[in-house]
Amino acid sequence: MQFSDIQNPAERKKLLVAGALGIVALLLLWWTFFGFGGSSQQVTRRPPLATASPSDNRLVSTQPAPASLTEVNQNLLDRLQPVRWESSVPAVAEAKRNIFAYYEPPPTPVAAASVPTPTPTPTPPVLLASLSPASTYARTADFTLEVAGDKFTPQMRIVIDNTELPTRYLSPQQLSATVPASLIANAGSRQVMTRSADGKLYSNAITLAVNAPPTPNYNYVGIIGTRRYIDTAILQDKGSKETLNVQRGDLLGGRFRVTSISEKELVLVDTNLKIKHTVAFSVSGEKGSPAQRPTPRPDSDDDQP
Repeated sequence: MQFSDIQNPAERKKLLVAGALGIVALLLLWWTFFGFGGSSQQVTRRPPLATASPSDNRLVSTQPAPASLTEVNQNLLDRLQPVRWESSVPAVAEAKRNIFAYYEPPPTPVAAASVPTPTPTPTPPVLLASLSPASTYARTADFTLEVAGDKFTPQMRIVIDNTELPTRYLSPQQLSATVPASLIANAGSRQVMTRSADGKLYSNAITLAVNAPPTPNYNYVGIIGTRRYIDTAILQDKGSKETLNVQRGDLLGGRFRVTSISEKELVLVDTNLKIKHTVAFSVSGEKGSPAQRPTPRPDSDDDQP
């Protein structure tokens, strides 16, 4: 690289001019960006907007100027016109009204009742298998009831309809007790089970059938008195309507024995079950035949020789 010769006056003049120009350039740059005091507000110089000259066709816009908001609203109002709609409603006859029709509210829904799940019944620790006898007749006297099963103990008792009975322990498979007549006074069924006094041991229940006893099928319709006061009762069979005369001690149907005859009732005893039956005097006998009407007793005996 070749350096300028400072000793040469021409070259020295060029260097001075170049230095002066550099200093001027630095001053212009400082004034442009920072200024030389005065107002602290920085002035930003913007380049002037270019204006199109009338002679320059390249800068002339061919688009129309945008309309103002007032002009737009005025145009919309001018275009809004009322719509005229001409229509005719067809003539329709008035609907007939049913005066008997009325509104019925729907039924209130009923919630389905929830059925609780049954809990399984625990198996009794003692088994009751059978009764002897398994049935009896109502109105009979006391009788002995024997029960058979398993796992019986001397502490267990026979229970009939929650009534404990004095019980005899015979074996682990058999117990016995006397059933009083008061427990079988009426026909029906009785629940029989066995259990201990503390309730820890108990058995299943078995039904004891108490049947209605057979009754005499006769109507007491008349009485005949004799001189020795040996009365004769006139009976009528309810089924065959046949009449028969009976006295005390006679046996009816091979089962019922006549024990008492009076003007109010006739007493019969079941020879098999030892049950007493009373047959009241029937009023219809007074309206029957003369043979059915009671004969009065004579005032005195006139059978003397």
